[in-house]
Amino acid sequence: MLEKENISFEKTIVVGIITQNQSEEKLNEYLDELEFLTFTAGGEVIRRFSQKMERPNPKTFVGTGKMEEIHLYIKEHGVSTVIFDDELSPSQQKNITKILNCKVLDRTNLILDIFAQRAETSYARTQVELAQCQYLLPRLSGMWTHLERQKGGIGMRGPGETEIETDRRIVRDRISLLKDKIKVIDKQMSIQRGNRGAMVRVALVGYTNVGKSTLMNVISKSDVFVENKLFATLDTTVRKVVIKNLPFLLSDTVGFIRKLPTQLVDSFKSTLDEVREADLLLHVVDISHPDFEEHIESVNQTLADIKSDNKPVIMVFNKIDAYKHLTIDEDDLITEKTKRHYTLDEWKQTWMSNVGAENALFISAVNKENFEEFRERVYEAVRQIHITRFPYNKFLYPDYKDAVEKKIKF
Repeated sequence: MLEKENISFEKTIVVGIITQNQSEEKLNEYLDELEFLTFTAGGEVIRRFSQKMERPNPKTFVGTGKMEEIHLYIKEHGVSTVIFDDELSPSQQKNITKILNCKVLDRTNLILDIFAQRAETSYARTQVELAQCQYLLPRLSGMWTHLERQKGGIGMRGPGETEIETDRRIVRDRISLLKDKIKVIDKQMSIQRGNRGAMVRVALVGYTNVGKSTLMNVISKSDVFVENKLFATLDTTVRKVVIKNLPFLLSDTVGFIRKLPTQLVDSFKSTLDEVREADLLLHVVDISHPDFEEHIESVNQTLADIKSDNKPVIMVFNKIDAYKHLTIDEDDLITEKTKRHYTLDEWKQTWMSNVGAENALFISAVNKENFEEFRERVYEAVRQIHITRFPYNKFLYPDYKDAVEKKIKF
């Protein structure tokens, strides 16, 4: 008989600060995302703490009074984990752990933990372990003395190598080993990319959990893992796709996020190479998310960081079936209209119209809404790249309306 599995979530609280550069509204948006990250990692947020400050306290991130309030709440409610919205310095993490006497994480550590959970292949696990070691190295703390004489003998008397130094050396050696391993895998993947020939390459990019993998499954008729959680996809999936009679390669890449740890950008170099080497980017946006404009900025910033912001881009606004806008009653003369009140048609008249009618698509990958329009736009963009590369192939791939659908034999 199968027993019912009870999933227990860690009791967690999240902490953030309001500064001149980060308003209360902005902090709430970040903490909403931090809650979703915590849920993805296996935690349940039971309370939020915030404080107005000019800048973070260099010793404890928040003020001493707020730290005492958090400590009291932890003891009363049996909280096991405290997560801070910004990256903590090694000394801040050490001081806070000493005061609160519980597990203390920051946003970077939480994202690395989720990546570690999601890593399926050997390559993804290697990349995540490298990022974790780079994060851990400056945070090794404590001083032990039971190994003081491990290098004793003539000419070697004295304190020798303390255990903290031993630990650091082990981590540095591990980082060096992982980097060498990743170089070998990078070389193999580079050869694989080279063996794909001169086919046009299209990459799906976007914020995490916007529906890239769902769109990948629909357009390529494949079965990529999909889940309504952050970072469901870590490994890049590449599929050959044929629209009408035009073949091209489509890759589904790891999702981006605000405040993406630099260690991950470095260690996921080869995964991001799929984006660097793409001929066309499909920037997928979850238009049903209230902060989708900020998500677009974050993705554009990451693309700039990896020097891929000069490629042709088609904006794909996904999840139009889930889009809901706020309404104002006719007799309400007080409420001011904001972007949250825009209908889809009103959004199309904003900056989205500057992108160009051909470069902004509004679809629902789940319901295949406006999917024919999406296929046509992608076909025309890929065709243009292909015939520019191979002008003599122009007669093989006519306009979308004139092209014949390739029949698949089973």
